[in-house]
Amino acid sequence: MTLDELRIRIDALDRQLVELLSERARAAQMVGHLKAATSLPVYEPAREKLVYANVRAANKGPLPDIELTHIYERIIDVMRALQRDELASQRNAQAAVPGQTAGAPTPETGNKQ
Repeated sequence: MTLDELRIRIDALDRQLVELLSERARAAQMVGHLKAATSLPVYEPAREKLVYANVRAANKGPLPDIELTHIYERIIDVMRALQRDELASQRNAQAAVPGQTAGAPTPETGNKQ
């Protein structure tokens, strides 16, 4: 393949990655909704370790496991931020609803607002 053909291929792969990352982000937002409803924390280290193990198990190269793990660390950081935003939006929406109890423990930290 020529350099131009390879770049066209990379551009197409980048578009696929964007689609998949957006799909993953939507799933993370739904997880955030469920965590809020069940008072689960956003940060779940055991789940993150499982994700890294799954990624390493699926890795057939050429990326070394450690580099792929670094990429996923950043992806998970961004997804966790989306979940926090989701929780904050839900808390703000609940605060606007009459009859909600202010000062209740938050699902993210267990601390009062």
